[in-house]
This record gives sequence, C-alpha cells and structure tokens, in this order.
Amino acid sequence: MTQDTAPSGTRWQSQPHAIVERDGVRYTLLGTAHVSRASVEAVEDAVHSHAFDTIAVELDAQRLQALSDPDSLAKLNLVDVIRKGNGALFAANLALGAYQRRLAEQFGIEPGAELKRAVALAHENGLRMELIDRNVGLTFRRASGNLGFFGKMKLSASLILSLLSSEEMDEAEIEKLKQGDILESSFGEFAQSSPALYESVIAERDRYMAARLREVPHGTKEVLAVVGAGHLAGLARHLQEDNDDPARLRAELEVVRKSNTLRWITTGFMALILVAIGWGYWKGGADLGRELVVQWVVFTAGLAALGTLLAGGHPLSILASAIAAPLKPIRPPGVSPGLFSALVEAHLRKPAYGDFLSLRDDAQTLKGWYRNRVSRTLLNFVLTNLGSSIGVWVAGIRVFGKLFG
Repeated sequence: MTQDTAPSGTRWQSQPHAIVERDGVRYTLLGTAHVSRASVEAVEDAVHSHAFDTIAVELDAQRLQALSDPDSLAKLNLVDVIRKGNGALFAANLALGAYQRRLAEQFGIEPGAELKRAVALAHENGLRMELIDRNVGLTFRRASGNLGFFGKMKLSASLILSLLSSEEMDEAEIEKLKQGDILESSFGEFAQSSPALYESVIAERDRYMAARLREVPHGTKEVLAVVGAGHLAGLARHLQEDNDDPARLRAELEVVRKSNTLRWITTGFMALILVAIGWGYWKGGADLGRELVVQWVVFTAGLAALGTLLAGGHPLSILASAIAAPLKPIRPPGVSPGLFSALVEAHLRKPAYGDFLSLRDDAQTLKGWYRNRVSRTLLNFVLTNLGSSIGVWVAGIRVFGKLFG
C-alpha cells in the first residue's frame, strides 16, 4: 500500500491539467471526470492551495440550479413551459437528468459533483466565481438545428434508448465517460458518428468557454477552470489562439438558426394538398371534393388522436388533438395539436407537487413516464405532434391518390 506524500495544495497537479498565460492572466485548466471522487478531491486540494483568485466551472445557471436544488423542477409552471414552446426542450432536460441519476446510482456519486463542490468552495473562500458554459438549452437547440430530419429522428431514438436503459455501463464505457463529456455521453453512440453533433456539443463549447474565460473582470490574475477532461485540449488551444472579440464570438455561438428546409417542404406540400382539394371540387364536383376533405380530416385527426392515445392522454385531450390537427391550414405558426392536447391534459390532470418531486426518478423508466403526470403531459405534447405530422403526409398522399388514381 502506497501513501500520497505530496503536500496539500499540490496533489491536484497529478490530475490532467493545462496552464495558459494570456493578457496578464494565468489560467489553470483542471480536467476532471464528472463521475469521480478523485476529481472532487482534486478540486478541494486546488482551491485550498490559495493560489487562485477566481474559480470558473463548466456550468451554466440552469445546470447549476439543477445540481444545487434538486427540487427546482417542482417550482416550474408546466402550463407556461408548454405554452412558451419549451415542451420538447423540457423533455430533453428531463431525460438528461434521468441519465445522470442512473450514473449516480452506479458510481455512488452525483455526476458533476466536482463542479458543485468548486462553486461551494469559491463562495466559502470569498473567491470570484464564473459560470463559463453555454446554456444547455442553446446547446440542445443548436445540436438539433445542425441535423437533418432523419438525423433528428436518430438523435431522439438514441437519446431515449440510452436514457431509459437500466443496464449498467461496462468498463469500456466507464473509461470513455471519465475522459469525455456528460452531454456527449448522454447522446449515446450517435454522438460518435455525427460530426454535426460533436461540433455543437463539444467543439463549440470549447470555443464558448474559452471566450468566457477571456472575459474575466479586470484585475483577475489567477483563474482555476474546472472542466471535463474531454474539453481540456480544445479549451487550452482556443484560449491560447483565438483572437476574435470574445463577446462577439459568444453571441455567434448563441444564435439558433432554424432550418427552413423542412418547413418550406411542409408548407409547399400543404399548399399542393389545398390546390388538389380545390381542383377536385372544380373538376369532380361536390362529391369528389367532399371525399377529399374527408380523407384529409380522417387521417390528420386520426393519427394525431392516436399519438395522444399512445401518450396515455385523457379522452378530452384526444378530442382536442383530433379537432386541432385538421385545422393546420388556418392555425397560427407554432400552435400545434400537441400544444392543445398538452394544455388540456395539464388542466384535467393537473400535476401535483409530488409528481415534480418524483420526476427525476420516474423519468428513468418508461412506466414511470406514464405514471408521472408531468412526464405524461410532455408525452402528450411530443407524440400528438408526431402523429399529426405523419397524418399530414399520409392524408396528402391519400388525397393525391383519390384525385389522380
């Protein structure tokens, strides 16, 4: 048995780290594993060395709140979340939290414990504390925006399968996680084969965090930046080499560019359907026209209602989605059948305080997603919209088939 004889305050230097000096500031980048007690001890040792006046951590305000206040979800207004169009993002964050909880159970330590400890020590020692990571919601949106339709479907499937899995990680996966990033690992194997996803989840955040570090207040001399080991090399390189204005660079990396391709395709297809129905009335008379309208209503309403049914929705939620789906040509942009369904579901089966408290645990299993009223409302939103989208294409194909078949 060997004993660590290194003096206190220097033991952290045996951990992966890099030192960059720039513009009169010395940045010490400490690479950590988000599921390692040794990383927590390294952070404690580094801060207790009293060599730093600023502590920077790989967190944004939202992730810090989730780490510091596990019951913060219980304070959310679910109706407002859905009404503002953040239902899908909330579901993704919920799934990420479930994945982290599963890791905590396997490793006996909460993922990101070393980041949480760094924040606490900064406050205890009166040090300046900086949150340098990009908002997790922006990262999700940019990652999704960089993928095509089928890429988004693969991403969603990969995320759901990896997060609902109850299997423990094998040694190879554990080592990969220790050397990587918690967001990247949560996307499963898809992240390894998707350059677009890697760019948003890892490479962009390296540049973003480097820009944030360059924005430390005037007078800062010694910065300890606690980041996942997977960011160490890229962050050090960007911190040393980037010369663009950091505020402008951050602004560029916070922009979410919505892909218009799918929207224009859907809009064009919708226009063709309306023209086809009008053509049917003109050429085939009222009987053919009515038959085409019936095809449209049956398939859009039916598949949207099926999505709500698969989500375990209340009968009135199913009715709401069935009524809203055929109205697509006159609905305002962003007002989806899933929105109506979820709002009705949240009103009729209003989530209780206990649902929010048990949300992280329930989200770890498919059964739990249906049992918990919060997650079941989110399922209503997602599956209703999925059914409605499929219904539009199926109805369109049926309309063209009746008209030209």
